[in-house]
Amino acid sequence: MRFSTALFIAFLVSSLLASPTKSAAQDKRPAPLTIPPKEVATDSVARKQETAIQERTASWGYWGTRPSSYSSWTNHSNRLIPVYVFGGSFAPYMNEGSVYRDSAKLEQLYSRMPANTLRADAPYADQTDVYRLQRKAIEQQGKKYVFLVVFDGMDWQSTQAAAIYKTGRVAYTEGKGNGLIFQDYDRCPSDYGYVVTAPYGDEVETDVDAQQNTRPVTKFGGFDSRFAGSAPWQTETDIDYPIGRSKISPHAYTDSSSSATSLTAGVKTINGAVNLDHNLKPVETIAQWVQREKGFAVGAVTSVPISHATPAAAYAANVSRDDYQDLTRDMLGLPSVARKTNPSPGLDVVIGCGYGENTESPKGQGENFIPGNRYLTDEDRMKVDVNTAGGSGKYFVAQRTSGLSGAKVLTDAAKSAAQNKKRLLGFFGAKTGHLPFQTANGDFKPVVDMKEKAEIYTKADIDENPTLAEMTEAAIEVLQVDEQGFWLMVEAGDVDWANHANNIDSSIGAVFSGEAAVEKIFRWIESRNAWDQSLVVVTSDHGHYFHLLEPEALIAE
Repeated sequence: MRFSTALFIAFLVSSLLASPTKSAAQDKRPAPLTIPPKEVATDSVARKQETAIQERTASWGYWGTRPSSYSSWTNHSNRLIPVYVFGGSFAPYMNEGSVYRDSAKLEQLYSRMPANTLRADAPYADQTDVYRLQRKAIEQQGKKYVFLVVFDGMDWQSTQAAAIYKTGRVAYTEGKGNGLIFQDYDRCPSDYGYVVTAPYGDEVETDVDAQQNTRPVTKFGGFDSRFAGSAPWQTETDIDYPIGRSKISPHAYTDSSSSATSLTAGVKTINGAVNLDHNLKPVETIAQWVQREKGFAVGAVTSVPISHATPAAAYAANVSRDDYQDLTRDMLGLPSVARKTNPSPGLDVVIGCGYGENTESPKGQGENFIPGNRYLTDEDRMKVDVNTAGGSGKYFVAQRTSGLSGAKVLTDAAKSAAQNKKRLLGFFGAKTGHLPFQTANGDFKPVVDMKEKAEIYTKADIDENPTLAEMTEAAIEVLQVDEQGFWLMVEAGDVDWANHANNIDSSIGAVFSGEAAVEKIFRWIESRNAWDQSLVVVTSDHGHYFHLLEPEALIAE
């Protein structure tokens, strides 16, 4: 997810207030931020977050490159990202199997030899290996139930923060860690590794209608472990490197569309592109492949808008991740700007958010934009709905409904879809298009962050929306009807939104929200005694740039 205008302005303000030097000793204390009076946060981490924003500094941690400025960076980073594997092994891609030790494979991966990236002792894998892991599990190991769980924006530092809060202690400072269900689960063979997330190259201007770039790529991806470290928990030796500002290795860091494409299609692409190779040629995703070759049912679930970069990468293709309505059309098997005459069959389950997000502006969406909902037009929804499409609709549609429980609305639709062997489309969300943010203590009361205005939810916002865990259950209810097997992506997208806003309280809560969805997956597999037929991959698409200086500060008081 890239900068919004508000976050970009906030970043500029923060940068101007902070000293331009890189030394903590030389930094001047940033000016306090004036925040309108509000209810004082009762949770200790929420209070720390609120105070850090008010004072613009915190002794216990910071986001960015300046230790004395709580926020000097609100975007992604080029950090190594953990991969947790259940029902399989990631070892073949690590250490001796690392593509970063093999010059021929590395050049093939990046379609060029990335500078300062080949390392004879590289222990880490590449993000595209997650695609290869899934493909191998299905082709060679006969796996029937494959789950790709993407905690968008969750790096090693995010999991450590959540584990400290959950366990009430600082149990680890390196390695896989413990405390979260995907760190501790031991009822099946499991493995752990970490990957490079670098893109082919940085984003350029595009022509959505022509599906072309209008400028050449000038900044390319790669990974220099001399500056970023060889493991996710290592401290960078050049604090500017992970954000693309190194004078020696100015590698581009990824966005969510490029990194999600690596996870689902196994290729490096340009930031901003969805399921295209670096030459803008469409590539087949793992979901499309298993649907075509194995007859699997396929689905995508997310806590953020249904056609944001990560869920869109499960199935759609486009030169621009911002062409939301067309990305949704791809996901639902409708003609789009990228697939005008020969659309793909579509996903069997699409559940996410964006409900109520209406706009008249076609910005980023091309000539076929229809005013109304930014992500799913009324016209497209009616084309696929079994109740409005005159018998041609394939989806039971569940959407946020005033006065009704979101969980029940979705569950009822899922049962109907399963009983009638139809598909399921779920469309929910609070204001700004996502599920209500769960905070560390689970009270859905976010405190102020770099957006400088905390989100406030009504009782209806909470009641009329399902949780990510409930969305995951509904998806499985429908997909499990297919006797051939299924593939499901689940995205905890709110981790990324919280980290963009430099909100450690919401970040921890978002990890817990995703953890609850992972637990639903584990319990379903256990209920069928199906670990020999299942593969679960828990990972992220990229990291952010939080530094936790005093880990004990996140222990709840």
